[in-house]
Amino acid sequence: MNNPDNNSHGVGLQVRGIRKSFGGQEVLKGVDLDVRPGEIFVIMGPSGSGKSVLLKHLIGLESPDAGEILINGESIEAAGIAAKYRMALVFQSGALLNSLTVGENVGLYLTEHRLKSPGEIDGIVAEKLEAVGLKDAVDKMPGELSGGMKKRAAIARALVIEPQLILYDEPTSELDPLSSIIIAEEILELKQRIHVTSLIVSHDRDLAFGVADRIAFINEGRIVTVGTPDEVKRFDDPLVQRFLHADFKREP
Repeated sequence: MNNPDNNSHGVGLQVRGIRKSFGGQEVLKGVDLDVRPGEIFVIMGPSGSGKSVLLKHLIGLESPDAGEILINGESIEAAGIAAKYRMALVFQSGALLNSLTVGENVGLYLTEHRLKSPGEIDGIVAEKLEAVGLKDAVDKMPGELSGGMKKRAAIARALVIEPQLILYDEPTSELDPLSSIIIAEEILELKQRIHVTSLIVSHDRDLAFGVADRIAFINEGRIVTVGTPDEVKRFDDPLVQRFLHADFKREP
């Protein structure tokens, strides 16, 4: 964890042949991905495509039936990997503890593991909240925050560990358009400021095409295409095109 070569740069993430079945139904069917250090990589696709199951594998909540996941070429199951690289997850709901203030939520990891003195933790919490535009919310309770503010507080909590890889689970779900733009701006700012690698699982087309360096489209447990936003937009596949251009049109 204290390797100086790992302190300020994002890490690469490799997914090799991941397969997963539940009750005899194969959900992931040989997924291969390469996420480059420091890029914003978005995995998108329709509901039931395997996005959430893949994310659970990336954060260690599920183990594959076959295949492996690597960070900078090292298996995440290898001894010492968890301590060598710093990874954080921003949950879809924000997952703030309602009994703690926003500041206490953000500093919880440092407090629980006694990694810093109380004074140092207060300073770090203030810095991270200011970075996401919430410096005045430190003493508020989660119930006093809007949905967008909760997501930004969750990002501040992730930043406390100075992550090299941040995984986002539907970061703009249930947010209004303006709040979604703020979250997108935060993700872009983090790339510029700390060079973190960001992997986003989302069905939000505006977010994906607004922030991604590259996009992977997944359907029925398989990666259909990977490319820049422009390349994905031009990808000649009926399903991808229907997903990208789906819109409700009211009949006159």
